[in-house]
Parts: sequence; C-alpha cells; structure tokens
Amino acid sequence: MKIVSLFSGAGGLDQGFKDAGFNILWANDFNYKVRTTYEKNHPNTTFVLKSIVDLTADEVPDCDGIIGGPPCQSWSAAGSHGGANDPRGQLFFQFLRIIESKQPKFFVAENVKGILNKKNTPVFNQIKHLFKKAGYSVQAKLLNASDYGVAQDRERVIILGIRKDIETTKADYFPKPRPSDRQTLQDVIGHLKDKTPNKTKNASKRTDNHEYLDQGFSSHFMSRNRVREWDECSFTILATGRHCVLHPQAPKMKNVGKDKFTFEIGKEHLYRRLSIKECALIQSFPDNYRFYYDNINDGYKMVGNAVPPMLAFHIAEQIKRKLGIAFEITDATTTKH
Repeated sequence: MKIVSLFSGAGGLDQGFKDAGFNILWANDFNYKVRTTYEKNHPNTTFVLKSIVDLTADEVPDCDGIIGGPPCQSWSAAGSHGGANDPRGQLFFQFLRIIESKQPKFFVAENVKGILNKKNTPVFNQIKHLFKKAGYSVQAKLLNASDYGVAQDRERVIILGIRKDIETTKADYFPKPRPSDRQTLQDVIGHLKDKTPNKTKNASKRTDNHEYLDQGFSSHFMSRNRVREWDECSFTILATGRHCVLHPQAPKMKNVGKDKFTFEIGKEHLYRRLSIKECALIQSFPDNYRFYYDNINDGYKMVGNAVPPMLAFHIAEQIKRKLGIAFEITDATTTKH
C-alpha cells in the first residue's frame, strides 16, 4: 500500500510503517535541517522540502494512506499553549485539507496529550468533526509507547480515520498493549556501556551520533529527578538537548527541598545527558539509523520530535488487520520487530 507522509521530520513514523511493509512513496517537511537525515535513511522515498501551507493537493501523489504528526508545540504542556490560535496549531487544518482532497483509505495523525486538555476540547472536537465530514470514521486514543515495546514513558494521542465507504473487519482501531514486550534501558542501550561517548557543546564530531551535550543544568532541570535506573524504562525523550534526561549510570538525584534536587555527593562525574545515539535507541530507531546535523541541538530536536518507530509499527500492523489486508515485506533493509 502506498503511503504519503506529511510533517515527516526525521522519519520515525515512516520507519514504523515501512517496517510493517507499507511503501512510503512521498514525504514532505518544511524544515531543511531534517532533509539529509530523512533522505539518507529513506532513499527510495521522494522527499519534498516545502511548507504544507504552500502545498497544492495536485502535488501530492494518489495514495492509500496519509500519515503525519502536525506540530505539537501549541498543545504541549511545555509549549506556548496557543492551541488552534497558534499558527502551528492551525497546521492541523492544512493536514485535513490534503486528506479531504486526496481521499486516502486511511489516515494517522499523532500529537501530544495536551490536545486532550479541557481548554482544547472545543477545537479538538471540531477537528474530529471535520475529519468525519470529509468522509472518515474517526477514533482518537491516548497511547503510551512503553506499552508497545518502546523503552520510554511517552504518552501521545493517535487519531486514526478510515474512509467510510471501505468495508473493514471488526478489529479495533488501535493495537492492544503488549506487556510482554516491555523494554528497559538495559535492553536498548546496555550494549553501549563500554563505548565512551564524545562530549560537545555545539558541533557534531562523530558519525555514529554517540555524543552528548556538555553544558550546565538549569534550576528548572534540577527541580526534579532526571535519572531512571537500568531496569526501568526512560522518561520521555524531549526535543531539546538542555533538558535531555540523564544516563542510568548515575544514582537517582536527591530531593533536598521543594522543587529542588541535587546530584549525589562524590558521584557528580556520573551525571551526563544521554547521547543522540542513546536517545534514538530509546525511541526505538534501528541501530543503523543515522542523524545528520551540524549542531548537536538539532540532533536532539530531530530525535525528540519523532514518533517511536516501534509504536508506529504496531499502529500500522493494526491498520492492516482493520482493513483486512496482508502483504509480504520485501524491502531487505527493513528492521525486524
């Protein structure tokens, strides 16, 4: 089945669908900093660098499905809280415009759980109504990536629509949690314990992404514990180097007051941010997936903004069940899950 990807970023959502056997035909993003990473990891996909606002429906090829993650900063707890009043929040309606015009069999939209906040309810209901008006049966659900084989607590809203005229099976819209697939930090980055990462304040100096931001920690960062142990899953991987969580080699931070934590005395040297490579593996990117950037902060942003490929894979597999389709994975480069 042919897929069009919008707001593609570094390609996490696309990788999951590719691993499930879908053909990512065409992808679009306006951020030039993600282009090399996307094209190097998805060489068989046509990547178009252009704002969706300027994108005409005729430029988008016909397809079976449209997937994407419209910018989430407007809805996030850490963002501007502008919702649909923020130009970034309005991009959701551009996503809808393309879907309404191309009429794919299904669509998948990913966003932060802030879109479910009470103050955003009217706009979120409007978005769902417009998808339904465009001809789709629509459901939305909050999923935690840690329930689907991702070594990270990461809650995201998935909106899934299936065209009303398509006969589907009685399968659920969303994959059931898979507790037996739960992963820990040891499972996904334990093999890097003996590989010392490079530390840098700015530019990338490695080709394998195993480098971390060496910079001070703000009072906001020190307001809570940022360490999870080896036998736990990670905190959410954020799209910023300054607030990246810390490596599990360090002891958990000590609470010394209201919204104030500190490093364990005598072990301060163990506290470092996760490297780009470690963040990518925690996000469930394949080991051979490479991120290309001149500034390390751009690397953290690409990884942190991505949909975990493993979560995307299980969503894609459920769509196959829902649509009653089956096909073989023929791409030799796909990652086994």
